[in-house]
Amino acid sequence: METLTPERDLDLTEIINGEEVVSPSPFSKHQRIVLNLIDIIRRHVKTNNLGQVYLSPLDVIFEEGINRLQPDILFIKKENEAIIQDWIRGVPDMVCEIVSPWSYKKDMIVKRAIYEKYKVPEYWIVVSELLVIEVLTIEVGRYRTHSIGDIEGDGVVTSKVIEGLQVNIRDIFEV
Repeated sequence: METLTPERDLDLTEIINGEEVVSPSPFSKHQRIVLNLIDIIRRHVKTNNLGQVYLSPLDVIFEEGINRLQPDILFIKKENEAIIQDWIRGVPDMVCEIVSPWSYKKDMIVKRAIYEKYKVPEYWIVVSELLVIEVLTIEVGRYRTHSIGDIEGDGVVTSKVIEGLQVNIRDIFEV
């Protein structure tokens, strides 16, 4: 049995396709975006009694020793809360990654493929450099764009999984 220590509890190591990957801690801009988004999502989820919202670092174990990821934000519906154990053991209903220039390939290609493989119903991709949020949903086993918003065009994105959730892009990027 693994002993939990403060170091293990704050570990930023993920297992991606069987390989351990250690990420650096995020920059302040990344954390501001995460906090802005989680404030909105959590308030909506709590007000409507929809489930639980978590933020990284919290391991989501899709397959022990193969894929153990730490999405920036995740949501689990009330009816699926049995997967909430020491860590999350199973498929969350929504995951969100804040994409930085150095995490582009990992978040947009590698993690997207893993989330799609395990059929995570909804994947939010927040591209901080472009001020864009794209919400993908699983349709016939593949991700398709459900909603996309940016500062220049439609400034609101919606969730298919978190009933009634609408997010104004300006509230996330503080512009």
